[in-house]
Amino acid sequence: MDKNLLEVLEEKPDGLDRESVRHFIYQLLKACDYFHSENVMHRDIKPENLLISSKTNKLKVCDFGFARHIEDKYDRASAKSSEPDEDAENSPELTDYVATRWYRSPELLLVSDDLPYGKEVDIWAIGCIMGELMDG
Repeated sequence: MDKNLLEVLEEKPDGLDRESVRHFIYQLLKACDYFHSENVMHRDIKPENLLISSKTNKLKVCDFGFARHIEDKYDRASAKSSEPDEDAENSPELTDYVATRWYRSPELLLVSDDLPYGKEVDIWAIGCIMGELMDG
């Protein structure tokens, strides 16, 4: 992979053609569907973390440093509990400070124990990237 999506955007300041947008977003959604099916949230999807091959226009997601494995019905309140949990090592607390500011979902911006977040934060970031690809 010889570049990232940010570099592609810098080459096309007015946005990409619709077919290229469709192609990149489709690949990104397929990748996201895969790691979500494995109960993994990336939590930092942004153009710099999307690698592109100039020859094939293949897209790959990288930098899983903020990624977390979660349960399907993750309960953030119980994860913050002070009671010892036998699975605590396998279920790290979900922090609120994740994702690059421009790609943060409302539930990450409106930090609240009453508004837990899940895999949807990755979908929000993909929607932001789609808009950016469309208009530069």
